[in-house]
Amino acid sequence: IPQCLDIPADLRLCHNVGYKKMRLPNLLDHETMPEVKQQAGSWVPLLAKRCHADTQVFLCSLFAPVCLDRPIYPCRSLCEAVRDSCAPVMETYGFPWPEMLTCDKFPIDNDLCIPMQFTGNHATQPPVSKVCPPCDNELKKDNIMEHYCASDFVLKMKIKEVKKEKGDRKLIAAQKKKKVLKQGVLRKKDLKKLTLYIKNGA
Repeated sequence: IPQCLDIPADLRLCHNVGYKKMRLPNLLDHETMPEVKQQAGSWVPLLAKRCHADTQVFLCSLFAPVCLDRPIYPCRSLCEAVRDSCAPVMETYGFPWPEMLTCDKFPIDNDLCIPMQFTGNHATQPPVSKVCPPCDNELKKDNIMEHYCASDFVLKMKIKEVKKEKGDRKLIAAQKKKKVLKQGVLRKKDLKKLTLYIKNGA
């Protein structure tokens, strides 16, 4: 049975979206608030990129859907507009547009669905770095914590060399300058063999 819950202040993706209550389970089948917070946290940095004016409306319609008798999905055109503007930005940072947000599964616009809120000019995309886009990413303390909590493991290291392999970037670390901040499921022998790539690295 769906529940109506207040959108908590620490659900940063959707706390200021324009309504106060959300339904659980949400439209991505997350059943608990901790699960929603964990999964939504990794999308907060995308809002800062301002790739589309409706990014928050689209994501929150799924992560924190408005509390009504029946679920209302985002319109397919809303999904496509956000995807077309934001997927290139995500790919620049090594993240593909996820399968759970495949636009074809959302209703066409003549059904009951959440339409685009902003029409006209989309937000401009940030310039793409010619060196290494993730290195250009301005990370504030809150963003670093979001990434830290959402990551399986965290390393601090000095990069000795960067090589290109099949469109990806291979990072060669200076062994003595590698520090494990969060080990997660990695074992010590895994760390010795660990090879890091930036997918689709520019």
